[in-house]
Amino acid sequence: MSSTSSRMAMLMVIIVIPSALVHAQSVIARKPSAASGVGLTLIPSGAITLDGSLDESAWATAPVLRLTQQDPHPGEPTPYRTEVRLLADAKHLYLGITCIDPDPSRLSVHTLARDSDQTDDDHLTIVLDPFGNRRLGYVFQVNAGGGRTDGLISPASRLPSYDWDGIWNAKVKRTADGWAAEIQIDTHSLQFPHGMDRWRFNVQRYVPRSQLSLQWADITLDSRIFDLARMGTLTGVGTLEQGLGLDVAPYALLRHDSVRNDTVAQVGGDVRYNVTPSLAATVTFNPDFAEAEADTDQINLTRFPLFYPEKRRFFSEGSNLFTFGAGLTDNTDVPIFLPFYSRNVGLVNGQAVRVDSGAKLLGSMGPWSVGALDVETGRSSISGPIHLFAGRLTYDVDDHLRVGTLLTSGDPTGQSHNSFAGTDAVWHTSTFRGDKNLILSGWAAHSSDPLPGRHSGWGLYAEYPNDLWRGYTSINVFGEALDPALGFLPRPGTRQYDVYLDYRPRPTSQALSWARQFFYELEVRQVSDLHGVTQTRRIFTAPLNVDAESGEHFEFDWIPEYEALTAPFEIAHNVTLPVGRYHFDRYHFEAQSSEARPWRFGSMVEVGDFYTGRLTQYMPFIDWTGLQGKLRIKLSNETDFGRLPQGGFIQRLYLLKASYAFSPDLIFSTLAQYDSTIGHIGLNVRLQWTIAPGRDFFFVLNHGVEASVTDPNTHAFPVANVVTAKLRWDFRE
Repeated sequence: MSSTSSRMAMLMVIIVIPSALVHAQSVIARKPSAASGVGLTLIPSGAITLDGSLDESAWATAPVLRLTQQDPHPGEPTPYRTEVRLLADAKHLYLGITCIDPDPSRLSVHTLARDSDQTDDDHLTIVLDPFGNRRLGYVFQVNAGGGRTDGLISPASRLPSYDWDGIWNAKVKRTADGWAAEIQIDTHSLQFPHGMDRWRFNVQRYVPRSQLSLQWADITLDSRIFDLARMGTLTGVGTLEQGLGLDVAPYALLRHDSVRNDTVAQVGGDVRYNVTPSLAATVTFNPDFAEAEADTDQINLTRFPLFYPEKRRFFSEGSNLFTFGAGLTDNTDVPIFLPFYSRNVGLVNGQAVRVDSGAKLLGSMGPWSVGALDVETGRSSISGPIHLFAGRLTYDVDDHLRVGTLLTSGDPTGQSHNSFAGTDAVWHTSTFRGDKNLILSGWAAHSSDPLPGRHSGWGLYAEYPNDLWRGYTSINVFGEALDPALGFLPRPGTRQYDVYLDYRPRPTSQALSWARQFFYELEVRQVSDLHGVTQTRRIFTAPLNVDAESGEHFEFDWIPEYEALTAPFEIAHNVTLPVGRYHFDRYHFEAQSSEARPWRFGSMVEVGDFYTGRLTQYMPFIDWTGLQGKLRIKLSNETDFGRLPQGGFIQRLYLLKASYAFSPDLIFSTLAQYDSTIGHIGLNVRLQWTIAPGRDFFFVLNHGVEASVTDPNTHAFPVANVVTAKLRWDFRE
């Protein structure tokens, strides 16, 4: 256990190291935006054949946008020349993009699966803000293999939500000097104001082997492609149509459960209608979510519940309209407070509950934006039918300030008549001190139920998210009886303070030419009860955290921690920690190979004291991609060895992901995992065939076995074996 003086000495070393090691000036070159506006060229319907070849005569008449290097050297020439052309007919927006590459054999493609993470791939990103309010936007990504990913952007999140699925298509073709993409976006799947002739627009290309970004609008190092405040304009969109605004998406499925010896045939679906061009109402009947990917298991060594993302299409669509406040996550983007958590709808204490029907209203009306969800759920083992409601209303005061309110009603457990009301304000600018980003936010909330105590909460947040310096500070106070029954609040009855500072120089000296960027981080996070007694304190420091020019990542972190247990805590089976105050230091080591290579491997090791004993954690992984992204296999593991006076424990989590893409429209994937803490082996097998955009066939197998891979005397027996075939067909007018 370290003394106070040794802790202060270490902190001084961490502060001094950056100035001694990185004596060179960081790259802070700036260049004004290379873009202001571009107009669409209108063409007859059917003039473009989507095949990845920009050989139609219409492309020759389209305006040409040339992307400029944005990172790491803004404005400097690059061999990765990129040209973007835009066309439109009444129902579609087309982009034709030519990507020159001096060595096409080194193009990086790791996946062709829909909505997969393309961070490691050569890819293109298109961002649209049809409302022009810099608050809500669409993102479309295409990699060099033709894989497609889409999502929604909200102002309070650093990254988009990729759970939304639009109606669009893309084809990619490899060429002798690079690759080209043709992208077709169906405007019937977008919401936008009628008669508005200007959208905000930006496009980016990323080359992973060089860690290089090229962008059209706003090419400073402080710019992010998902920042809706840093975009150009797209004109001539006033002729784009939304049709009748009617979308009918029925489904039919056949499910067989061999454990229960039960076979079910089922139909249902969604009906969506655009009340106005920018406001849509959706009704769902007897929805089913069989095609949703299984959750990835997590080992929990804390006293608090884990967070799992929403993966069901009906609930994820329009999720950005329900985003509340800013900065209500920890440094790993896990929420500390989420007033509306849609996974609470249809899931009670881990048990799936039938959703009989639901309705949503999503969209904007001038400066107003609205998101409303009303759902009826069926009976469960702990409650009868439940009516649940969540509504969000926001108002854009100006280009920087948005204020809003969030209301929820109903308790998924049926144990109370819970209601929640919150109000928030978010102010965001990209012109602070000239061209810097700054975010300020505040929120207040109150819940109503029979629980005794304070039912209110509030918080303040400020963030300076820029390239050389990034930092934020927050305070959040949660009453002990604040209970968002439709939300996620793991630690009510607390005051939570968080201060984070990150200095990120880009060295230019020859001695450090191997390094792309250093990250010197310091975070102090403290949680106390409402009387000011500290419950948790965590100091995160990163004396060494660097991305190499070759793509490797190396990191060492020192993490002093403090925990005060006010009740016994069973951290593992038959291992219970007594009430008390605990100081311990953790040391984190991390090394990962380049993301751009077919073989990627690495490991994270964390060692040190843990409460009254020691804990060693190993987290290795290996990731291989072959056949130009068609085949991908990833194996990862977490093994925790705990040695405490109260007892020892070993917890293991194995994860295998494998996928084969016959094409970007026909994907076979497998997720297999073993969690020793519950002795469970899970297998999720999915086949998705996209017959046409919006028309999909799914074949899904979910198999679960209670077993142990470490005890040969344990008899395995199945707890789940469900096969589902589902056809979903979208009719849109």
